[in-house]
Amino acid sequence: MSVSVQARVRSVLKNAGCLQVDVDQLADDADLYAAGLNSHATVNLMLALEDAFDVELPDRLLRRRTFASVGAIAEALSEIGVADQPA
Repeated sequence: MSVSVQARVRSVLKNAGCLQVDVDQLADDADLYAAGLNSHATVNLMLALEDAFDVELPDRLLRRRTFASVGAIAEALSEIGVADQPA
């Protein structure tokens, strides 16, 4: 069994996303901005993701759509080589 990138993203979101709803209640494609993510929280989230995944997001991924959903974030992380971790 492995820990998915999506599950790890959700964990980071719980601490850094400042969402108005419980991230566990959101589908992977749910709009995080509609759930309360704002520009300031997006910057905090980006920094928390970089720390949690030990990566630096390239400039081309620093777009609103990258942080629009759990799925979009996981896809961006996968694009730069982040994979599921063994449990």
